[in-house]
Amino acid sequence: MNNTWLFILQALTVVVVIGLIYRPLGDYMAHVYTTEKNLKGERGFYRLIGVDPASEQTWPVYLRSVLAFSLVGVLFVYLLQRTQELLPLSLGLPPVEQGLAWNTAISFVTNTNWQSYSPELTMGYTVQIAGLAVQNFVSAAVGIAVAIALVRGLSRRKSLTIGNFWVDVTRGIVRILLPLSVVAAVILIIGGVIQNFNPFEHVTTITGATATIPGGPVASQEAIKELGTNGGGFFNANSAHPFENPLPWTSLFEIILLLVIPFSLPRTFGKMVGDHRQGYAILSVMGIFWILSAALLTLAESVGSGTASQLAGGAMEGKETRFGIVGTTLFGTSSTLTSTGAVNSMHDSFTSLGGGLVMLNMMLGEVAPGGVGSGLYGILAVAIVAVFVAGLMVGRTPEYLGKKLGAREIKMASIYILITPTLVLLGTALSFAIPAVESSVTGTSMANTGLHGYSEVLYAFTSAANNNGSAFAGLTASTPWFDTALGVAMLLGRFLPMVFVLALAGSLAAQDKIPVTAGTLPTHRPQFIGLLIGTIIIVSALTYLPVLALGPLAEGLK
Repeated sequence: MNNTWLFILQALTVVVVIGLIYRPLGDYMAHVYTTEKNLKGERGFYRLIGVDPASEQTWPVYLRSVLAFSLVGVLFVYLLQRTQELLPLSLGLPPVEQGLAWNTAISFVTNTNWQSYSPELTMGYTVQIAGLAVQNFVSAAVGIAVAIALVRGLSRRKSLTIGNFWVDVTRGIVRILLPLSVVAAVILIIGGVIQNFNPFEHVTTITGATATIPGGPVASQEAIKELGTNGGGFFNANSAHPFENPLPWTSLFEIILLLVIPFSLPRTFGKMVGDHRQGYAILSVMGIFWILSAALLTLAESVGSGTASQLAGGAMEGKETRFGIVGTTLFGTSSTLTSTGAVNSMHDSFTSLGGGLVMLNMMLGEVAPGGVGSGLYGILAVAIVAVFVAGLMVGRTPEYLGKKLGAREIKMASIYILITPTLVLLGTALSFAIPAVESSVTGTSMANTGLHGYSEVLYAFTSAANNNGSAFAGLTASTPWFDTALGVAMLLGRFLPMVFVLALAGSLAAQDKIPVTAGTLPTHRPQFIGLLIGTIIIVSALTYLPVLALGPLAEGLK
């Protein structure tokens, strides 16, 4: 069967499964965040931490809760790594080096899961479970909580509060992520993903050599790695490793896992604002970008130039034969259009244009469908700018879902959009502009010189600032410069946007709703869908055109 039919069948499978889950999961998540009932275990936890679940927070208090909670998470994960040799199930591994431990702690707390190390040779089981896996749950729940706060801002009238962070994050973990992860882990175990606490096993191969076989509680971490759009692998090869992703159908299942919550959140949004058509409009934009990106990437990898690629039926370098080109491109598209960063192939080995496409996916702002929570609040911020642009064209005050969009709201949405490109471009520029840093980057970190080496650095900062976590594998990032610079990019790329999202939520919640008039732009029709797509392309993708022209585009056209 050729790649065209494989693509149609596999993409259609993903679309059908997500379509079947979209409504029940979206409605369930809306219920989770709107019900006044607390579970018994939740009430006990609120008493333990001294939180009144019936008391809501203003946006500054909500923001301080997010930042304080995340800071504690960074310190906890850092401490676990630095004291690893004292912990049970450490497998005899030494403490993680200071710079790497700090970078990894920031990476997992920010939902980036950037890994500048080989996990099976660096982290014992206790650090993997108590540190990294816990943050897979927590960071995903934080993202959903911030998105729900923005939705509340759009749906409420004259409200000074946008919810309670502690309640939102607890419900996200207990009622959504944990039960879904249990089901997903069981299915992955059935598919052959390992789940054990075995130490390293040394075996003799048929050639007489000695090999070391790792073990670990992989299925449980793999489930939340995908569901929470985290992406950090238990093994260095990530989802290309047969212990994490053994079969073609498990790979397709993992694609569905990393897409299911981000694609269902528009339904949650529509239900909470009282108009499902709004959710369908957002879903349509996300879906259009996903299918176009997947098709273009499959085409780029299927027609890879060169005799070897043509004889192999496409550019198979860096890809697992058990997945093939289509299984690889669907995974790569989905992981880079979300903030997952998981890989079942080596993106560094993609064709020049293929590598440029996965980079462009992140540069779009990861809004198609984006990370868990972050994708929804990201596309809503762009929607606000799109409505403002439409208002300028017809000379009317812009409105979105009954809320006037004045200078304050537009400034906050605009700054939100500009944060990530600034971090990406500044980080890439400084890597080559500072002589001492440039010497380290070109002499130590870059495995390739010229255009492709530049693309490796650009990809790293794009991934870090967008909290994706995937990488062009040719880059050695475990250096003082990259540990520090990428850590800063991850922190600012995660929490600075949240500042403006929550401020925007507070500003919108304080407004009363205004009635629909003849001059109101309908935001549920194809006209608005096209406008939103155009705005995403203009304000996000075209921002990066000059740097793309210096890297993957120049390499692909050479």
